[in-house]
Amino acid sequence: MVHEPNNWGRFGPDDQRGTLNLLTPDVVLAALRAATTGEVLSLAMPIRGATSSPAPTTVPHLRGRPLPQHFMSVDGGDYAAGARPIGEGLYVADDALIVTPHGTTTHMDALCHMWSGDQVYNGHPAARVRSYGATRCGIEHVGGVVARGVLFDVPRRLGLDHLPADFRIPAQLLEEIATPRPGDVAVIRTGWPLVWERSKEEYWSGQPGLSAEAGGWLAAHDVSVVACDNAAIGGLNARGMADEGLPDDLHLLLLHRHGIHLIEMLWLEELGASGRTEFVFVAAPLRIEGGTGSPITPLAIL
Repeated sequence: MVHEPNNWGRFGPDDQRGTLNLLTPDVVLAALRAATTGEVLSLAMPIRGATSSPAPTTVPHLRGRPLPQHFMSVDGGDYAAGARPIGEGLYVADDALIVTPHGTTTHMDALCHMWSGDQVYNGHPAARVRSYGATRCGIEHVGGVVARGVLFDVPRRLGLDHLPADFRIPAQLLEEIATPRPGDVAVIRTGWPLVWERSKEEYWSGQPGLSAEAGGWLAAHDVSVVACDNAAIGGLNARGMADEGLPDDLHLLLLHRHGIHLIEMLWLEELGASGRTEFVFVAAPLRIEGGTGSPITPLAIL
């Protein structure tokens, strides 16, 4: 039995989009008014892939996750070795990219990514998440997200560069910064990616994140997406795990119970430095049928 409160059935028995349903045309048009200067900031980490170099390890990631791999099927070296051009004076480079997004790069979680019991969000059978993908609540149902973004820059509020690893953000602190409207994307800055350059071991020693109380506060305000620069929305301990029980687990609270999509591992330093709390948030996952998540490049339009 899913814990209460939840959004199961709120948008109909067949719903697979959750609170993204709140992004009606009128809400999207109203969100566009949050842009005032037209400056565009990328909120994504770089994807650095290689098969024989340490490049992927230079980007923050969770320990033990398979890192991105970038292969060139044809490149300049092939032509130098005598490969024929595809036409007279015409050359082409071609590549392939393998990315397992969870814990390795900026990505969006689908509503089928995590669950408890035998049902994913909205009561869809968990048995429909198969080896070839999820036939319910896959990432392909997201489409595009255009919404008002609201930045909760928690370390700046506290006068810090980044939050300590054991810090769990209370709802009261979010409330002091801003109050989201229905359909908003709540963007949470912890500053934790800054730790990676100083010490990978410190980055892996735990992570700050939302408390369950703060997650419930955001859900009660009907946000469409919760996005964060950490790797799990909630905090992690030194074993890379959440300490909360099932009723308070942030993924179960937001994804499973409320149908709120999650975006993790953002880069928010330029956005934080801008001083803007409100902006236009734009993102679209790859249309991976049955995918439990997808790499994305979110944009903030100031």
